[in-house]
Amino acid sequence: MKLRPLLLACLCFIPSWLTAAPLPAGPDFSSNLTFYLAKGPLNSCGPGCDHWIAVEGTVDKSAAGRFRRFLDSVRDAQRPIYFHSPGGIVDQAYSIGRYLRGRKAVARVGRTVVSACKAEAQTDEACMKIKQAGGEVEATIETARSMCNSACVYMFLGASSREVAPDATMAVHNSRLTLMITSGHPTAQQMAEFKRQRTAQAARDMTTYIYAMGISPGLDSLIKSVKFESVHPLTRAELYRFGIDRRTLVETAWTFEAAARPFIRKVALALGENASFRPMQWRLFCDNNNRGRLVFVRQHDAGSVGKSSMVLLAGKVRSVTLGTIAGQAGELEVWNGVVLPDVMKAALAETHLQMGELNPLSEGADTTRLFAIDTVGLATAWDRLTASCGVPANRTAPPAMTSPPAASAPAP
Repeated sequence: MKLRPLLLACLCFIPSWLTAAPLPAGPDFSSNLTFYLAKGPLNSCGPGCDHWIAVEGTVDKSAAGRFRRFLDSVRDAQRPIYFHSPGGIVDQAYSIGRYLRGRKAVARVGRTVVSACKAEAQTDEACMKIKQAGGEVEATIETARSMCNSACVYMFLGASSREVAPDATMAVHNSRLTLMITSGHPTAQQMAEFKRQRTAQAARDMTTYIYAMGISPGLDSLIKSVKFESVHPLTRAELYRFGIDRRTLVETAWTFEAAARPFIRKVALALGENASFRPMQWRLFCDNNNRGRLVFVRQHDAGSVGKSSMVLLAGKVRSVTLGTIAGQAGELEVWNGVVLPDVMKAALAETHLQMGELNPLSEGADTTRLFAIDTVGLATAWDRLTASCGVPANRTAPPAMTSPPAASAPAP
């Protein structure tokens, strides 16, 4: 049988594309990929950053061409790109990723919330008009509950610098081939053979793309092992091991949480032994007389010797002593201490704070470890916290951000 010529003839009548979207797009996403310029408060998108590019929605059939034209019009090539997408068409994502690699782009995962729109109505008709009107829109960034899933991952991999926040989601699964007959009458056998060949080619294309982006082949193997109907959220260890995000300390901004007792929250993950990451969290509550109470929680290290003493350093002389371990709840270690007004004022004037850990050894000696955490979002969150508690803010203007001190090292 002359099956191959028949299959080649069918190519003219069966357009195909690969889609990768593990979850329904839902009301939180537009049906097409949307991109626009955004600006926010000082340091809102990282140290010294207040302008960024928002990319959100489903990767559609014409996304790559539109996105290239958009980026060509953006003069500031240093703006980070924040992705929030459930996935879409794979070939378009490859094209976008390759284009980003040529621009040496910085990519992060985060949801851009436009101030002129209601938080729960970011994709309604009125808000979409604001986003697509041109120019910059006032906005903020939320990493919690943000995602870059499926085909979005391929766009993200194209960036030269990649950062996934601790509370953002990046999930993968295998792709699915979608066929649509526009004319002709191919047989079931012809369809099956064409689908087999196209699926095999798609697998080779994915392997080639992942390799070209400098990512470990382990990601390729993992994606192919996850069915399209399922989804695998990448762990922090996998993000690090595959080379997607090679930071040894990843942290969120300080964010205000409007709970029954309001507080400010910061989450971080630090690389430890065996390429595992240790979760940590800070919670800052307001107290009387314009002082705060800081609670520091992290995963318990069963292999540690003795009891650690923890201290938070704000500048050279101000500190919060958290003492020895105040409590242990399951796998968590918990410290807490009072943040006096002068310490809080000093912390708000710093770009980075130092966490110090004193660990007594069995031989009688002590080891001291320091690691830096940034203060991005702390000033704004402290204003909201003190307002909710009826306490004056007592702070100076937030400083411009810089890189963390070179002497700082990640926590174990």
